[in-house]
Amino acid sequence: MSAQQQEDLSTVIAELEEKCRELPDNVMAHHHLALVYRKAGRRDDALRKLEECIALDAHSVEAHINLGAFYFEEGNLDKALEANQTALRINPELAQAHNNIGLIWQQKGDAAKAVAACTKATMHDPKMHMAWLNLSSAQVMAGDFSLAAKAAQEAIKLEPDLGVAHNNLAVALYYAEDYQGAKKAMTRALELGYTVDPRFVAAVEQEL
Repeated sequence: MSAQQQEDLSTVIAELEEKCRELPDNVMAHHHLALVYRKAGRRDDALRKLEECIALDAHSVEAHINLGAFYFEEGNLDKALEANQTALRINPELAQAHNNIGLIWQQKGDAAKAVAACTKATMHDPKMHMAWLNLSSAQVMAGDFSLAAKAAQEAIKLEPDLGVAHNNLAVALYYAEDYQGAKKAMTRALELGYTVDPRFVAAVEQEL
């Protein structure tokens, strides 16, 4: 982060802190400040503000979701899972929470639960490209390669220039033994600037 960006962030933080003092019961003000603290790398302040948001409004799904993201980034998967499950108790149709839970189960190595959660995310928000992307990864874990390819293709329909989606498609097609298709998808991922694992590139080339 440049010195100018740091200065701009400090200005924004000062303004938001003042707003929170003026409106101590305003959940949105505290939530916004928490996000800016997080962006500035002020971990403890961000966590404190998110907890204040929840204390003010236990039904603030945004605060629970961001708290979950906070814990996920730190590798605290159990707390991340708990935060997203709390969000779902408030709103069972919240696609973002289902998607996050899918990612958590992937990290925990439970492919079946990851697929189930990501599938729910796509059902509640079919236009959420990240849900389709994560579903494709989960289905590769589960060994459902044809379904993984279809999920990756859905992500590509929504975001045609998303390199990682083309990479996911390449991986799914490779394991489905469609090596020509895998190379085509891999090449597109590379064209879009995605860094494909060199070992995967070599594995595809070896099959052609």
